[in-house]
Amino acid sequence: MYDLIIVGGGPAAVAAGVYAARKRLRTLVVTENFESQSFVSDKIENWIGEISISGFELAQKLEKHLRAQETITIQTGERATSITTSNCTDGKRVCDFLIKTKQGNEYTAKSLIIVSGGRRRKLGIPGEEKFMGTGVAFCATCDAPIFKDKDVAVVGGGNAGLEAVVDLLAYARKIYVVVRGDTLRGDPVTQEEVKKHDKVEIIYNAETQEILGDKFVSGLRYKNLKINDEKSISIQGVFVEIGSVPNSEMVKELVELNKYGEIVVDAKTAATSHPGIFAAGDVTDDIYKQNNIAVGDGVRAALSAYNYILNRKKETPASA
Repeated sequence: MYDLIIVGGGPAAVAAGVYAARKRLRTLVVTENFESQSFVSDKIENWIGEISISGFELAQKLEKHLRAQETITIQTGERATSITTSNCTDGKRVCDFLIKTKQGNEYTAKSLIIVSGGRRRKLGIPGEEKFMGTGVAFCATCDAPIFKDKDVAVVGGGNAGLEAVVDLLAYARKIYVVVRGDTLRGDPVTQEEVKKHDKVEIIYNAETQEILGDKFVSGLRYKNLKINDEKSISIQGVFVEIGSVPNSEMVKELVELNKYGEIVVDAKTAATSHPGIFAAGDVTDDIYKQNNIAVGDGVRAALSAYNYILNRKKETPASA
């Protein structure tokens, strides 16, 4: 029985783990790895304290910091798939939590911090699954060199899409940015960098319909939403950059989720709707999905979990 189990391995998880260790909570971190969504970023320039750092380097530093905490137990290579309650008292306000993993292991704790992040969102159109690895990609940092001197499309006008364009500028011959709305949504600085390049063409009010090809991608069909007209562009690659989906399925029966599947948390305490469960980072309804904010919220969640454990020991002797 642990005082606290932290589910996840990104910046929020590491921050929560470091602070839980400082509070001497018996803590277990369960994670597949320490690769957050920014792991694929070649250059991060807004991580406070670092002028520039790659996602890989950041993940290494965070993992090293967490492993330096002697009172933390770290279980890597495991993905939590379900969380249930047991031994509930005080009208089910105070419970123990049982975590089951895909690998068949079970762990119990008096409190939880869910920092499981998100995963890449897909278009869900014909050709997307078929051409994965043969023209459809989700990581420009990883795959940009493959498309040297080729024409590509980036689907998405937010930060993820614009950063993908920046990664592709040194390689692709032509870059189409396919945007569903009539404006770009990314940071103004990145927008300016993208718009000034002659090789970039932005297609607004475009809804992707199908990725075309035989053995490899050869085109993208889209609908112009303003005039309800379908058009196609000839390309050899499609980068899907339309955000992420929160990894909240494991707690969907226990805590309140919003319409996007994000865990609803109290902004002051990181508490969820279920006593003893806290959450931080991209899995929550925080509107700013940023590493620096995730770290702060991870700290908040750990301190709140510590206070919860103290109060639980005082008020419920059976679970002390």
